[in-house]
Amino acid sequence: MTTVPGWSDGPDGPDVGHARRAAARLSGEPSRPTGGGSVRDTGGGTGNRPEEGRGRAPGEGTGTRSVTGTGSASGAGGGEALLVVGDVVTDVVARHRGPLAPGTDTASVIRTLPGGAGANVACWAAHRGCPDVRLLGRVGAESAGWHERELIACGVRPHLVVDPHAATGTVICLVDADAAAERTFLTDSGASLRLDPDDWSEALLDGVGRLHLSGYLLFSRTGRALVRTAAASARARGVPVSLDPASAGFLTELGVDRFLTLVEGTDVLLPSRDEACLLTGLPDPAEAAAQLSRHVPLVVAKQGSDGALVARDGAVLARVPAVAAAPKDTTGAGDAFTGAFLAALLTGADAAAAAAEGCRAGAVAVERVGGRPPAPGGTTGQTTTRTAHAR
Repeated sequence: MTTVPGWSDGPDGPDVGHARRAAARLSGEPSRPTGGGSVRDTGGGTGNRPEEGRGRAPGEGTGTRSVTGTGSASGAGGGEALLVVGDVVTDVVARHRGPLAPGTDTASVIRTLPGGAGANVACWAAHRGCPDVRLLGRVGAESAGWHERELIACGVRPHLVVDPHAATGTVICLVDADAAAERTFLTDSGASLRLDPDDWSEALLDGVGRLHLSGYLLFSRTGRALVRTAAASARARGVPVSLDPASAGFLTELGVDRFLTLVEGTDVLLPSRDEACLLTGLPDPAEAAAQLSRHVPLVVAKQGSDGALVARDGAVLARVPAVAAAPKDTTGAGDAFTGAFLAALLTGADAAAAAAEGCRAGAVAVERVGGRPPAPGGTTGQTTTRTAHAR
């Protein structure tokens, strides 16, 4: 398998590097060597930790691959399509007021909605005008049809691998309506972290102008292998690659040093404020964004109600203000920003203008419950199904 320099996996097990080592690496000191190669996981079961439930026993089938809208523009790179590779999950959103009451009931309004960082980004990109958005993800058989229909309704062309051995990931989103609608996640990643290089097809990149990778892929071995494969294919075609770190909590488990090694070769990094500070060990978000931009060419750090920071070459070049909103649920606000930002870049907008589009989408997102935009009615697509070969 061809790999891009820097898209290498580290040794097995978490490496929780100290912030000083991370800052030293970002300042240009030599990186420590890491092991290479693609390691397929074995073992079964699903769980709540990002590394659990990630493998299949050798020789097991991969299930059914449902591909919607497989036609695409010809040519390599320079296209107008966006390809997102990432997670598709079911969100259970529980909105309550005030602290949870331990050991008893807390009144809540609960909804079950389609979600997943990768899927949300794709839906918001389509909602903000990207004419061709594709999503590669993995789901369980129990909800594959529902997720496919929801993605099509949002204008996304889903390429969903149906996993015969794992259920679709589920995220419980606890949203405190009395605390600026801030949310806490309980995450069972399920099938989403079982995406692997065998799920990849070079044809997915035909006519694609940008590839976006969900950072959740980095939290499983098979996902990291897929990231290397997809990034290598994109860069061979001259397609820029963006990545969202996804989760400060899971980043801590993965390790800062390891993450920074894995994302070498990325063109655009889209961290949240907390993620940027974690990755650099710096408490000031602007300093953190500037420091990260010495490692990745373009850093767009999402700041929530403070807007966004755009940084290149070690300096913050733009501070983009937020758009006023009355938050109901902040779930997916960062995904909305990312989707709109990438859609704007594909139309030729510069980074600051694209970040402004992201802020506008984020303001719309927080006034809705769930992580998706409103879906237009009547969207349809042609679905073809094939069975993947056992491996």
